[in-house]
Amino acid sequence: MRTGRADTVIKVAGVASVTDTDFEAEVIGAELPVLVEFTADWCPPCRQMGPVLGALAAEEGERLKVVQLDVDTNPLTTNAYRVLSMPTFMVFRGGEPVKSMVGARPKRRLLEELSEVL
Repeated sequence: MRTGRADTVIKVAGVASVTDTDFEAEVIGAELPVLVEFTADWCPPCRQMGPVLGALAAEEGERLKVVQLDVDTNPLTTNAYRVLSMPTFMVFRGGEPVKSMVGARPKRRLLEELSEVL
């Protein structure tokens, strides 16, 4: 039986999907810093970020957890963090958002921006 938690986001190897239901456990309660991509299946720049996030998860997996949240199927979390544009990236550390970035970017730039919070 389906529960309405449709996973419409394109699956990326090494990048888990989180939902309104498990956001607190998977992101807020995580031991590692967590990079959350707020994304949507209709967003071309979001799809463009898939390979970048997959590579980042593979390379930085010991220091950083990388997840995606579909804004269309998870409005509670999306609204709680006032996400208006996709993709929006937020880094959570110790349960708190410590950095926010909007828009697609190459892996090199994303790593540079993440270096100050890792």
